[in-house]
Amino acid sequence: MISVAIVDDDPIVCSSIGTILTATGTAQVLWSAHDGEAAVANCRRHAPDVLLIDVQMPGIDGLEAAERILQDDPDARILILTTFADPDYIRRAIDLHTKGYLIKQDVASVVPAVQGGHGGPGGARRRGPGPTAAACGATRRRGAGRRRGGGPAVRGAYRP
Repeated sequence: MISVAIVDDDPIVCSSIGTILTATGTAQVLWSAHDGEAAVANCRRHAPDVLLIDVQMPGIDGLEAAERILQDDPDARILILTTFADPDYIRRAIDLHTKGYLIKQDVASVVPAVQGGHGGPGGARRRGPGPTAAACGATRRRGAGRRRGGGPAVRGAYRP
């Protein structure tokens, strides 16, 4: 079973996503945290197969935490989980080579994203750089979200 960690400053979000992943038999929640510093520290001690991390949190934000985690472990599989389809956030997530960018409101995308980020059903384990952005959130081209050349097929993620 896939192990996941969930990082969000809202405990209800952590609990809800954890419930979805465990109830569907998709993943086991290894740990959750509510800020970027705790995420970095927990990843050093107990690295999950897939890390779901929010962008805006107290202390260091999710993108800064992702950068630090990837410096420690370049093979870490990180999915950015946020309410913001902000082009700057998406570009930064791409530049960091995270495995995907999910919009929290699209809860149906969480299971396939975790499976794809891990390399299971819904997507092959990615080799090489992270996701690419078709239009960095401005519009999604026809076929966006389909898997091409590996990586997760994720609704809510921006891909060519």
